[in-house]
Amino acid sequence: MTKEVLVRIAGLHFDLKENGETDLQEAEDEKIEIVVPGQYFLKNGKHYILYEEIEESGLGVTKNTLKVTGDYRVEMKKSGVLTSYMVFEKGKKYVSSYKTPYGQMQIGTDTKELTIISEEEKIRIFVRYTLEAEDEAVAESRIRIEVVPRECAFPA
Repeated sequence: MTKEVLVRIAGLHFDLKENGETDLQEAEDEKIEIVVPGQYFLKNGKHYILYEEIEESGLGVTKNTLKVTGDYRVEMKKSGVLTSYMVFEKGKKYVSSYKTPYGQMQIGTDTKELTIISEEEKIRIFVRYTLEAEDEAVAESRIRIEVVPRECAFPA
């Protein structure tokens, strides 16, 4: 794959109610999707994708690094306005710190499903996980990530 890439990330979070159920309609209304330019490189058999997000609040930029190891692990590091480090590995739970301009909290990711498809000109990742804040499950989340050479367009 070329060094200059496009990164498409689509996220969906289902807030958990007190009874542990989710509201599917509410989740569809909160769906987030971005397409941003990025950089790609392969080092020691691991895929690295770097990209920036401009915060909707106008507070600044967050730099993101995705590190993809084989077909079993994705690490997502954010630095800037928001700072976090999340690890996704099927069947495993990871806890880390999440810093915002409003304070810091502990978050956990309990990965239920992880699919990584790495092709010559495309990387596709799907993650389904439970998001925890301060040791309490708060949302069921899904993220789809696609990485293609910058001169390619994503299908509609």
